Amino acid sequence: MQYSDWKKELQQTEKDPRVLLGKVDLQHLAAQLADRSQQSFPMRAPRSFTARIKRADPDDVLLRQILPVSEEDTSTGGFETDPLSESEYQPVPGILHKYHGRALLVVTGACAIHCRYCFRRHFPYADANPSPNQWNSAVEYLNSREELREIILSGGDPLTLTNDRLGRLFRKLADIRHLQRLRIHSRIPVVLPDRIDTGFLEILHSTRFEPVLVVHANHAREIDTNAIHAINKIRQTGVTVFNQAVLLRGINDSIPALKDLSNTLFDAGIIPYYLHMLDPVQGAAHFEVE
Repeated sequence: MQYSDWKKELQQTEKDPRVLLGKVDLQHLAAQLADRSQQSFPMRAPRSFTARIKRADPDDVLLRQILPVSEEDTSTGGFETDPLSESEYQPVPGILHKYHGRALLVVTGACAIHCRYCFRRHFPYADANPSPNQWNSAVEYLNSREELREIILSGGDPLTLTNDRLGRLFRKLADIRHLQRLRIHSRIPVVLPDRIDTGFLEILHSTRFEPVLVVHANHAREIDTNAIHAINKIRQTGVTVFNQAVLLRGINDSIPALKDLSNTLFDAGIIPYYLHMLDPVQGAAHFEVE
């Protein structure tokens, strides 16, 4: 299925887990849904992603990544709301600076999809999210730290921003002469491929940076024809595309699954790069591979 208006699809994401279960013939799973976690971290997934879910399969690897289940409401020892201690590394709103040569800019709190294992599911975006008027303080900080060579755009998902806002941000960052590399972390080319439009491609093509894009796919079935087409358009601008995956119980915790993922990524022109262990975020313990 093709969606020509990515902004409209972003507004019409699936948000009701019971409705989604009905669409995939799994209504009987409604009793297993989370209550508290669904309120604090609601389900969200583009229809271009949910259309790939297998019907009547409770163990579908795409469904498991987005469905809020009752295990999330159980408090688990060793799992924290801030598993990477990011609150300790925020010199100004929107900036995470943990390492000498690079910093991360939390561009937005918005995502096209809410992955249930997300390590930022409890992140205080209201306090740390840089609105356009806060970008100035973030840019001033980056400008003052001449040891920085790389800036990472993260979130949320940076590609939920409009091309106009992204373009303005790219230009602000490009004016910081000691920044040499720009890295974008985004799940959108995989889950909402129509977002990769002409305007975004022009931003990539026109910047003085040689951008690197890190997409996020955990299973080969996430890389469908539309995602491959979007990635090809990005690669044609000269951007290097890597993938990061998280090792997740019941999704990719087997050699065949990881082999298929790597082969599918290579075939799509994406370099398998990161395979992360699950960050111990509260609410995601049922994804831990033991």
